[in-house]
Amino acid sequence: MKKVDEALVSHLSRDEMQALLDAPNPRQVSGIRDRAMLHLAFAAGLRVSELVSIRLDQIDRQTVTSIHVMGKGRRERVLPLWKETTAALKSWLAVRPASGDAELFLNAVGRAMPRAGFEYILAKHAATAAQKLPSLADKRITPHVLRHTCAMHTLKATRHVRKVSLWLGHASLQSTEIYLRADPTEKLEALAAMAPPSLKPGRFAAPDKLLAMLKSIGRSTNYVE
Repeated sequence: MKKVDEALVSHLSRDEMQALLDAPNPRQVSGIRDRAMLHLAFAAGLRVSELVSIRLDQIDRQTVTSIHVMGKGRRERVLPLWKETTAALKSWLAVRPASGDAELFLNAVGRAMPRAGFEYILAKHAATAAQKLPSLADKRITPHVLRHTCAMHTLKATRHVRKVSLWLGHASLQSTEIYLRADPTEKLEALAAMAPPSLKPGRFAAPDKLLAMLKSIGRSTNYVE
């Protein structure tokens, strides 16, 4: 079987993610929409296909505290939302056009936001955020990087890979194990478990028999020479 090299997953730090969330202009309708999309993509760890296909009937428009996600392979999951995500979605719903497609996020002409549309929005705001946080300029930020970021932050918070798997809608834990390889905490715990025993320094005292044998060898050597 051919060996396949696997790179560590790319993800954003807490500060980098916050800079990205703060990039859209909250005084513009498009900025309110973009901020809601970024919040939801990150907080729920959505695939881009899941994000752009969410319909209005998949959220409770009264409380906006959870979403019903139709995932890959028609696997469904219901995810609770952070209060910041709820606030961002409520702001978008307040200005979202009443007419248009049934999807939650619409483009400028009232049609469902396409995948390429969100990729463009993400790249635009990543460039804006990089002006305030230069470390973002060295990273290629894609929709899946937001999903990876959600997974890594969830793993650090829960220390439970099964919970990460359920959150992301993975079919098996094997798909989730990539995040364990990228989390240094796992390695530190392993290192602590394998720490060598404590050794106390001391002086070596040779027994009398060993000293006598060494002296005998010394005499034999001098005789040969």
